[in-house]
Amino acid sequence: MTELRNVEADVSRFKLRVIVVGFVVMLAFCLIVARLIVLQVARHDDLAEQAESNRTAVVPIVPNRGLILDRNGVLLASNYSAYTLEITRAKVRNLEDTIEDLSQIIEIGARDRRKFKRLMEDSKSFESIPIRTRLTDEEVARFAAQRYRFPGVDIKARLFRNYPLGETGAHLIGYIGRINQREKERIEDSDDAANYRGTDYIGKLGVESSYEKTLHGHTGVERLETSAGGHAIRRLASYSATPGDTVMLSVDIKLQKLIEEMFGDRRGALVAMDPRNGEILAMVSKPTFDPNLFVEGIDQENWAALNESINKPLLNRALRGTYPPGSTYKPFMGLAALQLNKRSPTQVYNDPGFFNYGGRTFRSHEGGLGGVDMYRAIQHSSNTYFYSLAVDMGVDMIHDFMKPLGFGQITGVDMNGEVRGTLPSTEWKRNTYKRPEMKRWYSGETVSLGIGQGYNNFTILQLAGAEATLANGGTRFTPHIAKATKDSVTGKITEIEQPPGVPLGYDRKNIEIIHKSLGLVNKVGTGARLFASAQYTSGGKTGTAQAVSMGQNVKYNARLLEEHKRDHSLFSAFAPLEEPRIAVAVIVENAGFGAAAAGPIVRRVFDYWLMGQYPSEADLAAVAKGQATSPMGAPRKVEDIPIQPTSAPPAP
Repeated sequence: MTELRNVEADVSRFKLRVIVVGFVVMLAFCLIVARLIVLQVARHDDLAEQAESNRTAVVPIVPNRGLILDRNGVLLASNYSAYTLEITRAKVRNLEDTIEDLSQIIEIGARDRRKFKRLMEDSKSFESIPIRTRLTDEEVARFAAQRYRFPGVDIKARLFRNYPLGETGAHLIGYIGRINQREKERIEDSDDAANYRGTDYIGKLGVESSYEKTLHGHTGVERLETSAGGHAIRRLASYSATPGDTVMLSVDIKLQKLIEEMFGDRRGALVAMDPRNGEILAMVSKPTFDPNLFVEGIDQENWAALNESINKPLLNRALRGTYPPGSTYKPFMGLAALQLNKRSPTQVYNDPGFFNYGGRTFRSHEGGLGGVDMYRAIQHSSNTYFYSLAVDMGVDMIHDFMKPLGFGQITGVDMNGEVRGTLPSTEWKRNTYKRPEMKRWYSGETVSLGIGQGYNNFTILQLAGAEATLANGGTRFTPHIAKATKDSVTGKITEIEQPPGVPLGYDRKNIEIIHKSLGLVNKVGTGARLFASAQYTSGGKTGTAQAVSMGQNVKYNARLLEEHKRDHSLFSAFAPLEEPRIAVAVIVENAGFGAAAAGPIVRRVFDYWLMGQYPSEADLAAVAKGQATSPMGAPRKVEDIPIQPTSAPPAP
């Protein structure tokens, strides 16, 4: 039988299918239109920027780092350009094979490989890391001819830092080094993140660190059109980098170099200041180091030599070393006694050579000094007089008087890393110790404070600052090492504004009494031999501080002690006595009596600054060995002594 089809039903089904297909087509068309609207209208700006970035690359232009000069314009830190061979690990298939192949074209030593591996630890895989620096033109040409063989390897021109004077002033100038991961994270979280794009090095110490923002400059950018392979075709736009500004210091680097030479191989620190404004004229820490070692990343051998040395050359002793001030503390104790009415200058006390208190005997001059007033007590450094004064004042009264002078306080100097030291008080002891019996202050502990021993522990910067305050009559200035900046574009010199001095309110007559006493020290007292031929007046105080504690009944004999256990030699002074223009504090570690080791250095510093005199070669050698008193031989003129660079930019 033949089946008859229902035409109407077929037509109805066909119409339904057409409608469904039409709906689907319309829906698809609407989706396409909607997507086009999103892409062409809603996301136009974003996508246009992405498209532009696909054909362009933004390259940061790292600025030239600013210079560092001393007060006389002597160059302390500069830059030089050199070619480096660099590897981006993310673009290299086999790193070891690549390095091995490169070494067939350009010499890559074992030290270069070790440095490269150390840099890898602080870098990400997509960052370019140098494996060889200071390439010669011949090496650059050899690599360029075979560049196609080494994807991920390139030659770049980089600026390197140079410190022309080498070790001279290294602690105060500082150095730069490669940015580590911690510093990178700190920069990324700061407002300066954009300004450090492309920057690999940052100030690590001294002025380089403290004035990093000033020295760094402002990063520029360059927009390049690139091919699909990422190669630059042409420059579209360029915004030049602005070099960092020059930082001009208050330091006289020739004086700094002289002082470092006078220390010789001995350890210690010296700070010289202008008491009229707080300018630091010299800040010495010995031993020192060559900051050029850190510029490209220090190698393991040099790092071990510096880091493991018993002499701690990386420690800035002027800023971070703390010491008991010894007898240099006595003039401040004398001023406290006068201001607080604990002594009159003419009161006489008997010095039998010892001081008994609480069943203990504290040593003074052997045989005693007999009757001493304040003048003789300072002039001849009577321990007994100041033991008695400390007991009469008590620890908290001493603390409250010494604190405004800056002892045991952050001075605010414009250098990072300063330590506080210890100015003891009953509150300090309660907060420092955990055991109940150690929290209590015992009256016998006060005795040694009067002669700058006991818990007293200060930096040489603090002692120099206090000496400057005493010298100028009682106005405390914030010590500072940078004097001005020079704009890299306009050349305009701008003085760095400093906080005003703070008057401490001392009576003028009391200041004059202490000045007179200190003048007697250098005229007829413990500093007399040092300043016998000086053509100016000065006030000073010798000091000897224990490096290790000794029993009161034990007689000190330096020859029987190991070198690092011997007493420290200190001297603090200012000149001229009538109108002081320089104040100095110095310590020579484990060198004994202050007038023998520290004092001769101060005398030559004064001669340099006030008289324009430079020691003779024989005299300089004698001071460095601790075998000098007053200057010997004919002094040279300061202007006749050249300050010659000891480190030039390395030749390729």
